[in-house]
Amino acid sequence: MQEEYDYEKLKDVGRVSYEALQYAKGLVKPGAKVYDVCEKAEEFMRSKGMASAFPVNISINANAAHYTAMANDALQFAESDVVKVDLGARSDYVLGDCAVTVDLSGKYANLVETAEQALEAALSKVKAGAELNSVGREVEQIAKKKGFRPIRNLGGHAIEKDELHASIFIPNFGNGDTTKLEEGQVVAVETFITSGEGYVTDSDTVQIFQKTGEANPRSPDARKISYSIDKNYKTYPFAIRWLSKEFSSEFGIRKALNELNSLGVIQSFPTLVERSRGIVAQAEKEVIVEKDSCTIVTK
Repeated sequence: MQEEYDYEKLKDVGRVSYEALQYAKGLVKPGAKVYDVCEKAEEFMRSKGMASAFPVNISINANAAHYTAMANDALQFAESDVVKVDLGARSDYVLGDCAVTVDLSGKYANLVETAEQALEAALSKVKAGAELNSVGREVEQIAKKKGFRPIRNLGGHAIEKDELHASIFIPNFGNGDTTKLEEGQVVAVETFITSGEGYVTDSDTVQIFQKTGEANPRSPDARKISYSIDKNYKTYPFAIRWLSKEFSSEFGIRKALNELNSLGVIQSFPTLVERSRGIVAQAEKEVIVEKDSCTIVTK
């Protein structure tokens, strides 16, 4: 797979992803709407000739991942919020992924700094032949030294053609995994640090889905929505917010998605929340694994 990977296109995707992340970061201010940041960041990537690899994630405070704005989302950022922005651009099969945390409260600078320092320490270990366990151990050591915990059931991942979360899981703690990174692999190194227990659970909020198979739904609405997904999003993650631009009834959309889910062709991504409701900070960069180090592409 890797011999055929278009690394030059990857660098373009990485650059646009990083530019979109910095643009979105600048929009995160008290009183701004989560909806507007998601929409504007996704439009920014389209203006660069690329699609979104997945709906822009904006997860606040104890929410760690997988929240994206609803169709009519009135949620605004508060002065007390700690905001994670996670996004990526897509060009053909090449996918970007990067994230940053914005502390609007001014009270969690140490937590945010720890996530960033842990990411840099983890990246220093990324090279061909490095064990995944050694990368995670760096994150854990820095988190504990600063009085925080890594989130043990979230982490980084390989990125392959058309597949954002592929083949390997890069832990945020020393989990004993001796799997070795390979030269030429594309991976996202992703640190999640929390003031809480260090585990996330599924919430009841679900805004992101992905089509994983084919079926013939019975209801006309489910058939229409299935066709729209195939046409517009294929097997990439999508948001109900996106479908709402074509189909006016969110109730109808959810009913159709439930039917597709019952047929086993839709995967849902609930918002992930820290189990003890601790505040979460995130930092992420996408890199190419080299012989003696790694090359950051989301910069």
